[in-house]
Amino acid sequence: MRCLGLDLGSKTLGISISDRTNTIASVYTTLYFKNEDYHSLILSLKEIIEKEEIDTLVLGLPKNMNNTLGERAIITLEFKDMLEKEFSIPVIMEDERLTSVISNNVLIEADISRKKRKKKVDGMAAVIILQGYLDRNR
Repeated sequence: MRCLGLDLGSKTLGISISDRTNTIASVYTTLYFKNEDYHSLILSLKEIIEKEEIDTLVLGLPKNMNNTLGERAIITLEFKDMLEKEFSIPVIMEDERLTSVISNNVLIEADISRKKRKKKVDGMAAVIILQGYLDRNR
Protein backbone atom coordinates (compact mmCIF):
# COMPACT_ATOMS: atom_id res chain seq x y z
CA MET A 1 0.00 0.00 0.00
CA ARG A 2 1.03 3.59 -0.52
CA CYS A 3 0.61 7.08 0.95
CA LEU A 4 -0.48 10.32 -0.68
CA GLY A 5 0.88 13.66 0.49
CA LEU A 6 -1.46 16.63 0.14
CA ASP A 7 -0.65 20.35 0.14
CA LEU A 8 -3.95 22.27 0.21
CA GLY A 9 -4.10 25.81 -1.12
CA SER A 10 -7.02 28.08 -1.87
CA LYS A 11 -7.02 27.10 -5.59
CA THR A 12 -4.65 24.13 -5.85
CA LEU A 13 -4.01 20.77 -4.23
CA GLY A 14 -0.44 19.55 -4.62
CA ILE A 15 -0.26 15.76 -4.49
CA SER A 16 2.73 13.50 -3.92
CA ILE A 17 2.89 9.73 -3.69
CA SER A 18 5.13 7.26 -1.91
CA ASP A 19 6.80 4.31 -3.55
CA ARG A 20 5.45 0.87 -2.62
CA THR A 21 7.93 0.53 0.27
CA ASN A 22 6.84 3.89 1.76
CA THR A 23 10.44 5.12 1.59
CA ILE A 24 10.52 7.81 -1.10
CA ALA A 25 7.98 10.51 -1.99
CA SER A 26 7.67 11.93 -5.49
CA VAL A 27 5.43 14.46 -7.23
CA TYR A 28 2.17 12.96 -8.47
CA THR A 29 0.06 15.89 -9.76
CA THR A 30 -1.51 19.21 -8.89
CA LEU A 31 -5.27 19.56 -8.96
CA TYR A 32 -6.78 22.97 -9.69
CA PHE A 33 -10.18 24.05 -8.45
CA LYS A 34 -12.31 27.16 -8.12
CA ASN A 35 -11.48 29.36 -5.16
CA GLU A 36 -12.03 27.29 -2.01
CA ASP A 37 -14.36 24.75 -3.69
CA TYR A 38 -12.80 21.84 -1.80
CA HIS A 39 -15.74 19.49 -2.46
CA SER A 40 -14.79 19.44 -6.16
CA LEU A 41 -11.57 17.59 -5.24
CA ILE A 42 -13.28 14.50 -3.84
CA LEU A 43 -13.99 12.71 -7.14
CA SER A 44 -10.43 13.19 -8.44
CA LEU A 45 -8.96 12.06 -5.12
CA LYS A 46 -11.21 9.00 -5.09
CA GLU A 47 -9.91 7.96 -8.52
CA ILE A 48 -6.29 8.41 -7.42
CA ILE A 49 -6.82 6.56 -4.13
CA GLU A 50 -8.39 3.58 -5.90
CA LYS A 51 -5.97 3.51 -8.84
CA GLU A 52 -2.83 3.77 -6.70
CA GLU A 53 -4.08 1.61 -3.79
CA ILE A 54 -3.61 4.37 -1.22
CA ASP A 55 -4.03 3.44 2.45
CA THR A 56 -2.96 6.70 4.13
CA LEU A 57 -3.35 10.41 3.37
CA VAL A 58 -0.80 12.85 4.80
CA LEU A 59 -2.21 16.37 4.80
CA GLY A 60 -0.02 19.40 5.42
CA LEU A 61 -1.14 21.57 8.36
CA PRO A 62 -0.16 25.22 7.85
CA LYS A 63 0.58 26.28 11.41
CA ASN A 64 1.75 29.78 12.20
CA MET A 65 5.42 30.17 13.10
CA ASN A 66 4.43 30.55 16.78
CA ASN A 67 2.66 27.14 16.61
CA THR A 68 -0.87 28.61 16.64
CA LEU A 69 -3.59 27.73 14.16
CA GLY A 70 -4.71 30.48 11.78
CA GLU A 71 -7.49 30.64 9.23
CA ARG A 72 -5.72 28.39 6.67
CA ALA A 73 -5.09 25.75 9.35
CA ILE A 74 -8.78 25.77 10.35
CA ILE A 75 -9.80 25.35 6.70
CA THR A 76 -7.30 22.49 6.36
CA LEU A 77 -8.71 20.74 9.45
CA GLU A 78 -12.20 21.04 7.95
CA PHE A 79 -10.84 19.49 4.73
CA LYS A 80 -9.37 16.67 6.84
CA ASP A 81 -12.85 16.01 8.28
CA MET A 82 -14.29 15.95 4.75
CA LEU A 83 -11.63 13.43 3.63
CA GLU A 84 -12.26 11.18 6.63
CA LYS A 85 -16.00 11.15 5.90
CA GLU A 86 -15.48 10.36 2.20
CA PHE A 87 -12.69 7.79 2.46
CA SER A 88 -12.22 5.04 5.01
CA ILE A 89 -8.49 5.59 5.39
CA PRO A 90 -6.44 7.51 7.97
CA VAL A 91 -5.69 11.19 7.36
CA ILE A 92 -2.48 12.18 9.15
CA MET A 93 -1.74 15.85 9.80
CA GLU A 94 1.86 16.91 9.09
CA ASP A 95 3.31 20.30 10.04
CA GLU A 96 4.00 22.11 6.77
CA ARG A 97 5.67 25.28 8.00
CA LEU A 98 8.19 26.55 5.46
CA THR A 99 7.50 23.83 2.88
CA SER A 100 6.69 26.40 0.19
CA VAL A 101 9.91 28.29 0.96
CA ILE A 102 11.94 25.07 0.83
CA SER A 103 10.16 24.05 -2.41
CA ASN A 104 10.95 27.37 -4.07
CA ASN A 105 14.59 27.15 -2.97
CA VAL A 106 14.95 23.63 -4.40
CA LEU A 107 13.42 24.74 -7.70
CA ILE A 108 15.62 27.85 -7.84
CA GLU A 109 18.72 25.71 -7.27
CA ALA A 110 17.53 23.47 -10.11
CA ASP A 111 17.46 26.61 -12.29
CA ILE A 112 13.70 26.40 -12.93
CA SER A 113 12.28 29.67 -14.30
CA ARG A 114 9.92 31.72 -12.13
CA LYS A 115 7.00 30.92 -14.45
CA LYS A 116 7.63 27.17 -14.27
CA ARG A 117 8.31 27.28 -10.49
CA LYS A 118 4.83 28.65 -9.86
CA LYS A 119 3.35 25.54 -11.51
CA LYS A 120 5.62 23.09 -9.67
CA VAL A 121 5.83 24.51 -6.14
CA ASP A 122 2.61 22.84 -4.87
CA GLY A 123 3.70 19.37 -5.94
CA MET A 124 7.16 19.90 -4.47
CA ALA A 125 5.62 21.09 -1.17
CA ALA A 126 3.49 17.92 -1.12
CA VAL A 127 6.67 15.86 -1.58
CA ILE A 128 8.33 17.60 1.39
CA ILE A 129 5.23 17.02 3.55
CA LEU A 130 5.04 13.32 2.65
CA GLN A 131 8.79 12.70 2.85
CA GLY A 132 8.89 14.16 6.37
CA TYR A 133 6.15 11.75 7.41
CA LEU A 134 7.84 8.76 5.72
CA ASP A 135 11.22 9.54 7.29
CA ARG A 136 9.77 9.66 10.81
CA ASN A 137 7.82 6.44 10.36
CA ARG A 138 10.58 4.21 8.98
